[in-house]
Amino acid sequence: MTRVLTALALIAVVALPTVAAAQTGKPSLMNPASLNEQAPPTYNVKFDTSAGEFVITVTRAWAPLGADRFYNLVKNGFYDGTRFFRVVPNFMVQWGINGDPDIQRNWANANIKDDPSGVKSNGRGFVTFANRGPNSRSTQLFINYKSNAFLDKTFMPFGEVTSGMSVVEKINPKHGESPDQGQMQANGNRYLQKAFPDLDFIKKATIEPVAAPAKKK
Repeated sequence: MTRVLTALALIAVVALPTVAAAQTGKPSLMNPASLNEQAPPTYNVKFDTSAGEFVITVTRAWAPLGADRFYNLVKNGFYDGTRFFRVVPNFMVQWGINGDPDIQRNWANANIKDDPSGVKSNGRGFVTFANRGPNSRSTQLFINYKSNAFLDKTFMPFGEVTSGMSVVEKINPKHGESPDQGQMQANGNRYLQKAFPDLDFIKKATIEPVAAPAKKK
């Protein structure tokens, strides 16, 4: 039982100290507090990856704080170049540690509070922030490969893959949970490129508007 709980913990290792950023006004990945824009009620994010393209549609009402954090991270390029470092077939795929440790260390303790649980379930294709306990969501995310409703009390979905789920399902699972998150936090993509050069990765993530419904004639 302990082994199962450990495997499902989705723990984001974030032991490095936070580094204060010099910038105070202009939005910057070096200054998490400056990335505080409220997200639109609904928005799409297109992920161009080494495995292909997929789209996540975010509904802010499901988990407002999570939707806002995701919006700011994508808009400011946080996920560009990051690797899918945890891939467990028939469970989930996880990513969200920046490839530049100088950026990542600023987000080590840049946590957001939990949204109410139970608004949406962790069904197949639903997108959720990983955490390491209450009120500890930061930058790491996972997409459910199947219904994982047992996670609902702890993990709050804020979006859903609405296009390209077949791409998500072919992300390279070869290394499973082998990449060391501590090494990733400290050394970024340098570590992954040397130890796990064939991990799939995000080329670019971009926010795209949701098409307005057609007007009735």
